[in-house]
Amino acid sequence: MSLTYTAGSLVAARGREWVVLPESAPDMLVLRPLGGSEDDIAAVFPTFEEVRPAEFAAPSPDDLGDQRAAGLLRTALRIGFRSGAGPFRSLASIAVEPRAYQLVPLLMALRQRTVRLLISDDVGIGKTVEAGLIAKELLAQGEATRLAVLCSPALAEQWQGELREKFGIDAELVLASTVSRLERNLELGQSLFDRHPFTIISTDFIKSTRHREDFVKHCPDLVIVDEAHTCVAADDPAQGGASSATNQLRYELLRKVSADADRHLLLLTATPHSGKESAFRNLLGLVRPELATLDLETPAGRAKLAEHFVARKRADVRDYLTKEDGLADDSLAERTAFPSDRWTKDEPYKLTPAYRALLDDAIAYAADRVSAAGEQGKREARIAWWSVIALLRSMVSSPAAAAQTLKTRSKSATARTAQEADALGAPVAADSADNDRLEGMDVAPGAAESEDAGARLLELAERAEQLVGPAEDAKLKALTRHLKGLIADGYNPIVFCRYIPTADYLADQLDGKLGKKTRIAAVTGTLSPQQRLERIEQLGAEEADDPAVRRVLIATDCLSEGVNLQHHFDAVVHYDLAWNPTRHDQREGRVDRYGQKRDQVRVITMYGEDNGIDGKVLEVLFKKHRQIKKDLGISVSVPDETASGVTDAVVEWLLLHGRQGSQESLFEMDAHQESFDRIEREWTSAAEREKTSRSKYAQRAIHPEEVAREVAAVRAALGGAEEVREFTLEALRDLDALVRDPRDGSGDFTAQVGGTPAGLRDALAAMLGNRLVEEDREIPFRTTPAIGRGEAALVRTDPAIGAVASYVLDSALDAKAQGPRPARRCGVVTTDAVSVRTTLLLVRYRFHLTLPSRSGERQVVAEDARLLAYEGLPQRARWLDDDAAAALLGARATANTHELAARKAITRALEGQPGLADHLTEYGTRLAAELDASHRRVRKANEEIVRGLKVVPQEPADVLGVYVYLPPAAPAASTVSGAEA
Repeated sequence: MSLTYTAGSLVAARGREWVVLPESAPDMLVLRPLGGSEDDIAAVFPTFEEVRPAEFAAPSPDDLGDQRAAGLLRTALRIGFRSGAGPFRSLASIAVEPRAYQLVPLLMALRQRTVRLLISDDVGIGKTVEAGLIAKELLAQGEATRLAVLCSPALAEQWQGELREKFGIDAELVLASTVSRLERNLELGQSLFDRHPFTIISTDFIKSTRHREDFVKHCPDLVIVDEAHTCVAADDPAQGGASSATNQLRYELLRKVSADADRHLLLLTATPHSGKESAFRNLLGLVRPELATLDLETPAGRAKLAEHFVARKRADVRDYLTKEDGLADDSLAERTAFPSDRWTKDEPYKLTPAYRALLDDAIAYAADRVSAAGEQGKREARIAWWSVIALLRSMVSSPAAAAQTLKTRSKSATARTAQEADALGAPVAADSADNDRLEGMDVAPGAAESEDAGARLLELAERAEQLVGPAEDAKLKALTRHLKGLIADGYNPIVFCRYIPTADYLADQLDGKLGKKTRIAAVTGTLSPQQRLERIEQLGAEEADDPAVRRVLIATDCLSEGVNLQHHFDAVVHYDLAWNPTRHDQREGRVDRYGQKRDQVRVITMYGEDNGIDGKVLEVLFKKHRQIKKDLGISVSVPDETASGVTDAVVEWLLLHGRQGSQESLFEMDAHQESFDRIEREWTSAAEREKTSRSKYAQRAIHPEEVAREVAAVRAALGGAEEVREFTLEALRDLDALVRDPRDGSGDFTAQVGGTPAGLRDALAAMLGNRLVEEDREIPFRTTPAIGRGEAALVRTDPAIGAVASYVLDSALDAKAQGPRPARRCGVVTTDAVSVRTTLLLVRYRFHLTLPSRSGERQVVAEDARLLAYEGLPQRARWLDDDAAAALLGARATANTHELAARKAITRALEGQPGLADHLTEYGTRLAAELDASHRRVRKANEEIVRGLKVVPQEPADVLGVYVYLPPAAPAASTVSGAEA
């Protein structure tokens, strides 16, 4: 007759010890290895395999470790935890250590039965991580079972990488380029979204009616929408007219998605308001319908909004959990490494005589065309207008872009009506603030209005081709000078261009001109989004071990939004002045964001002092934009219609008066004054509304004290990134690996593991590749979770780190294990860190958790490791608090310990263990109560989920380690060193 085992009990089977999980039945046990992960769970049938109760053996006094033994064993144990007992079920299984402020949206989410949040933190704060935390937690709790992320196609691969590398969510890409392949593998009648529970969906994909309806019908129960402001638009004509067809399409889709009151929905955007009240209201209506009509002028209305809306500037979170946030002290204070300063400079250049003559002739041609077309009709006039815009923009970009444009037919030339000409010409010629329109917009536009460019255009094209190179291209010459200055100061710049021919031209011209140690690469829209990321990584990895190597990336605006470049680059050069300042913000935001190691990011904006266009665009648009940013501390998007109004007026004036015209008179002309006054009023009004919304709707739902309490609990249970790094370094050295730590500030190091025990080598070979281990190559251990094949990330969830921790833990528990054993279960240290005999216990607690959720109750067995310490003898123990116990891990031997005294001290401590059982049980009961309170506190606004919650400790607790600390005594004749004892 087989025994019946309760959930949480220990059993021995298959040569190791296991924890019985709640899913077990009398005839089938579902087991997780002691200290193992979810991936190691196995089913065992007691009828066919031997299963017996496991007794956790006491430590042996004959197996003493050194002064580091307790710390190594504790960290090895904690790294193995994948099922923490705290209210955040997922934090033990993610490969990123979130900043404290990034827990705020998670805390907000856990207080809602159905999660509906608008996360509008500033650019570079980490909205992707905040959304990933919520998604992982909802999936871990069973509150959600499927996930879809809606984003622009250019960001799809980045989202996929972030979810996989940081959160262990393996999502399928659903793009226009992948959908056919995915649909071929479906069964008859099966939806793509039923087949793949986790998907990242391109906004291009849902433009198809069939795909859109399929998505709505089979929509997952958790949806994340990136750049959510592109899914709504103002419907108030006074604020910008009706929304675009694309935005309206997305808006209708999201209205259907959000209509299901049980669906979790996260909307992400750094610009929720954009100065347009109706667009903001539409966005709020997607979160909750009642929010769209809420009176936000009242405290009650703002309090209701605060439950669903979080919007913070960098200044709000740069220094967090400090006394200024209302905390008693700065013990949990966290400083986030945003660049504290952005050094900016506008650098003018003047055209060479030959280039000036070419531009004058191009302007004259443009003026003739606009004039002639105006007499032919409205359609012809609009075609000519967009062709002229394309010509002038390409002309001031580069000789290569100019030549290409002059020989290419204008896209608007195919239009049948004036409205169609505007629809075709505007996206190509303008710089929309809508970053979803960036894809394909870096192609050099055409200026010819027929299939064959006229003789006049061909003649201009030939002259442009003769201006290639620094001798006649003063702009290129000036760029070379600026790049050399940045490189000399140790910067790695990105040069942003408007057009592909310009980027290719610069990459060719700069090759070999910036020093032998400078590497150059170009990334344009000719590459797929995945190829762009690969080229950037190749450039970043090239001779990465040589600190003298500098990198210059030439890029078009296909990289100006979404792609994270802060790890490889720290300066931006705007080679082509955009016609909307928001585009410059997007470019600079790629490097000026969290994770940037430079405290000061440099930005250089180049402009043509005498080309008739750049100077006025800079003066009118950019200086106003910068002033608003300086006043508010945040950037306010420039509406497309505002930017277009300014640039249209500049071009009109240029065509009327020529490049040498008195541009100072531009805003004095009656024809333009009213237009510019209106633009000024609209922009100022938008800035004021943004300023009001930022202060009025500031995040007040979660107080910093609440965050501090949970941060302290998480750190106590799981430790931090630095602990993982120090553990891995010490353990590998003790296991006879050849470790090289460059101490260059990066935290990275390498290790050759050929000399380590066979068991560890086999485990690492399975994770990193056989050849790497067999040939004893260097294995890079990196502080970033984004790693290549054959590398390990210094995070607790990395398989290689887990292998090291498992070996350290297993060898500590097996006193007969051969080879080096970094951690031991006993130790005696003589140290001046104590004044009386003090004993430290490493105790593992197991808890039965009953976690209610929308889908029913879940039974979970969770583990926790705690340090307990007492002074004196066991029978008269004076127990220390948790902080004092943890401090003993840092104690170092200050004297040798007498061999007999060491054995006597540890024997006495071990013999006294039975007398401590009551205190260990009491501590476990108290810990269970604290965990219960923590779960309830985090979910305090959700009575339905809190009801039925239970946390019960499993007895007895496991004493893994016993370590005695003795105060210094008189030297004895026979000793063993502190490092040995």
